[in-house]
Amino acid sequence: MSLEVKDVMVKNVMTVEAEATVMETAKLMNKHDIECLVVMKRGKPVGMVTERDILKRVLLKSKVPQKTKVSKIMSKPLVVSERQTDIRDAVRLMVEGGIKRLPVVEDSHLLGLVTFTDIVRSSAYFERIISSFCSRCPWKTSQEGSH
Repeated sequence: MSLEVKDVMVKNVMTVEAEATVMETAKLMNKHDIECLVVMKRGKPVGMVTERDILKRVLLKSKVPQKTKVSKIMSKPLVVSERQTDIRDAVRLMVEGGIKRLPVVEDSHLLGLVTFTDIVRSSAYFERIISSFCSRCPWKTSQEGSH
């Protein structure tokens, strides 16, 4: 059995409505000490906004945070995964898409979020790597279990 996205994803994902202002979004991110929010429209995820988006697309372009809608600066299109996606496929999606965070959806509903950090922190991930490595160890013989 392989490790799937559902095994490492964070389920309590912070979101913001597409019509929220960048200022409201920044305050929400600051309040919860998070670097990104999934942007929602009519209950469905439509984009992602990060601290970097705010820096590059608002501050460095001298836009007014109180008037700029988050939908105008969010990263899109949103690259998503299903919860049954193999973790290796999720990592490949993230690398090929140049993204660090991957929302997990089912029938257009947000279920969670997986990041490279979540994958690395996953003890199940490391246990499987170690088990896989040890099963191929040259010093392990078939006689070990017969004592």
